[in-house]
Amino acid sequence: MSDPVSRERLTLEPIADEPEVGRWLSALEDGRHDTLRELEGVTTEMLSWNPDAPLNSIGTILYHIALIEADWLLDDIQGRAYPDWTRKLLPYPDRDATGRLIQVDDETLAQHLDRLSRVRRFLLDELRPMTAEDFHQVRVRDRYDVSPAWVLHHLLQHEAEHRAHIAWLRDTFPG
Repeated sequence: MSDPVSRERLTLEPIADEPEVGRWLSALEDGRHDTLRELEGVTTEMLSWNPDAPLNSIGTILYHIALIEADWLLDDIQGRAYPDWTRKLLPYPDRDATGRLIQVDDETLAQHLDRLSRVRRFLLDELRPMTAEDFHQVRVRDRYDVSPAWVLHHLLQHEAEHRAHIAWLRDTFPG
């Protein structure tokens, strides 16, 4: 039998007043913990290493994760413009004229982690007060209809897919 003090506890404890919203937010945080674990051992040189196209660098992927999280929150859940501080934090568009992710390779890991953290804190602060009804309320947007619940599902999947790409880049970095 395991020592109860060192035993790992795998649950999704709500981190908002509304338990359902809180569990989804807890799942986002659990996924981010996994992403941060995959970044352990990533060096400055690894951040900008870009293997043959169409693959992206770790730095580019980290920028993209933060940008997409902010965009789904602001545009799709809230239907509002980016506040000034987010435009400064996320100055580049998502893709270039060819459809590839904008390459963001001139930043440190600390800068990328700070961006991820600030966007996540903003998302948590904005969604924690949400009621279950609002969490499932469909928002009508130009191209589709979407609920905050689906957005969080998508963000979890999006980050997990990019987390696997980050781990592959880290593990195959030459040298």
